[in-house]
Amino acid sequence: MSSFISDTGQGSDTGRVVEVAVVMPCLNEADTIFICVVKALRALADAGISGEVIVADNGSSDGSQLLATNAGARVITVAEKGYGSALMGGIDASHSTFVVMGDADDSYDFSELPRFVAKLREGYELVQGCRLPRGGGVVLPGAMPFLHYWLGNPLFSTLSRWWFRAPISDIYCGMRGFTRTLYDRLDQRCTGMEFATEMVIKASLTGARIGEVPITLHPDGRRAHPPHLKTWRDGWRTLRFFLMCSPRWLFLIPGLSLMFVGLVGFVLALPGTMNLGGWSLDAHTLLVASLAAVLGYQAVWFSIIAKAIAIGAGVLPADPRIERFFAHISLERGVIIALVMISIGILLVLAAVAQWAQRGYAELPYALGMRLVIPGMTLMTIGSQTVFSSFLLTLVGLRRR
Repeated sequence: MSSFISDTGQGSDTGRVVEVAVVMPCLNEADTIFICVVKALRALADAGISGEVIVADNGSSDGSQLLATNAGARVITVAEKGYGSALMGGIDASHSTFVVMGDADDSYDFSELPRFVAKLREGYELVQGCRLPRGGGVVLPGAMPFLHYWLGNPLFSTLSRWWFRAPISDIYCGMRGFTRTLYDRLDQRCTGMEFATEMVIKASLTGARIGEVPITLHPDGRRAHPPHLKTWRDGWRTLRFFLMCSPRWLFLIPGLSLMFVGLVGFVLALPGTMNLGGWSLDAHTLLVASLAAVLGYQAVWFSIIAKAIAIGAGVLPADPRIERFFAHISLERGVIIALVMISIGILLVLAAVAQWAQRGYAELPYALGMRLVIPGMTLMTIGSQTVFSSFLLTLVGLRRR
């Protein structure tokens, strides 16, 4: 944790080992922080759960810290700005088996805490709250913006199930419980709003046991300022993070699709002019096919390199497929394959030159020459890409050995 953290030690005994730590990020939440802390402590006490409430303050200037302390919370000051930074600071300061996090805007009912703890006691490592009807949740009128309810949440939750096989229905829900062991294993990196989605994605990719608890979302209780979440900014940041965590969908699948388009273009137009439904496919089709093949091939290499870098940086967990790739594909093999492709490409270009020579270096019919030059240049380009990518991947792989 790179943030500067200071612990006032107020509200509970610093270092006291408890079963559950309730962590609330806080930035000017004077309207609601007191009632949130009181609800959480009352829920723990009523259920007989050993726990504490940690308020991770991120620079409040409205007296939120004193209100939280008076309500019985332990206040942690986190200097590094950001939703994720505040949560990481609060979690790092906890001494508990389980952690339950939730926003301090009174939109989450902390009296529902025992349900998360019960799931965690059953052996689940991450228990995600679900506010949406798909997972049995309830969104009260005025509690969630229209676009969040109908577009953002359903879209990103669907993508999380599709791309990362995360068994959840509401990826944006900020109320969730998890084991401290899982959190330490995930090695979270995101300091902004992506913190919540990073946790779900990493937990799913590492095979963590994930459960879900339906909850009710209440209208935001704050009056002094609007929500910290910005629809379009944070929506884009979420999509960007999804793509960075999935080289398959960012690079591999688009790359393979482009290579397929290029292959089809070569098959149709390389033998000669083809009329297809009134369309004449000739040398220009080969140019487009060549571009698609080259871009697609490079994108496939990007997917492999990006996955290796992400694993090395700790953004993604280890993948046995990458390990097998490094075990079977070496720089030398890549260079040999590249030299074969480049050699074939050079031969095709020389064949075009020979045709030109046969015509006394006079004008060569465009389509006739391009049927040799375009495939030749394509192979030479792809071969060169293979050499460069092999060296780059070898550099990435050095830190793995």
